[in-house]
Amino acid sequence: MEAAARRRQHPGAAGGPSAQPGASFLQARHSSVKADEAASTAPFHLDLWFYFTLQNWVLDFGRPIAMIDSFELLYYYDEYLGHSMWYIPFFLILFMYFSGCFTPTKAESSMPGAALLLVVPSGLYYWYLVTEGQIFILFIFTFFAMLALVLHQKRKRLFLDSNGLFLFSSFALTLLLVALWVAWLWNDPVLRKKYPGVIYVPEPWAFYTLHISSRH
Repeated sequence: MEAAARRRQHPGAAGGPSAQPGASFLQARHSSVKADEAASTAPFHLDLWFYFTLQNWVLDFGRPIAMIDSFELLYYYDEYLGHSMWYIPFFLILFMYFSGCFTPTKAESSMPGAALLLVVPSGLYYWYLVTEGQIFILFIFTFFAMLALVLHQKRKRLFLDSNGLFLFSSFALTLLLVALWVAWLWNDPVLRKKYPGVIYVPEPWAFYTLHISSRH
């Protein structure tokens, strides 16, 4: 009698074992929702972009030092063959990475402070790469391809995440620096003679050799 009364007063106690799976299911579902929310965020890859910018500066400026013992052979490789072998895959890989830097959440489309600090040295390096490597056509083609992809993805309600914003901002800063560089040297008669083509993008080392080192 007393056991029956207790079961009537506490029906969940009699079905204790059967009630536990329901509670476990709710807990598992709640945990999976939290895991999905955590996985949907796209953090800024500070380590990736910091070491990538660092190795760009080290390898590109360290290369002339290694070119002193076999200069002629390496000059041919650097000026002709090396440009095609290095820069085309380089920009292709950047564009492929950029194509995956989109998120459906507009709130995630922002850059942290660390990314803002790296935009300037990254954009400055790409400016040097474009001007000294004489690859303006390849750069501008990649930039407009990135811009077209951004506009296309925007129609699908997809926005750039922090990594995509960093790369796009670096390229935009590079384009601005190249435009300022060309505008500054637009009427230079010496460089105009050295670069007579339709696309006029003087090399920084040529400017240094013709206008700075020649004075000493």
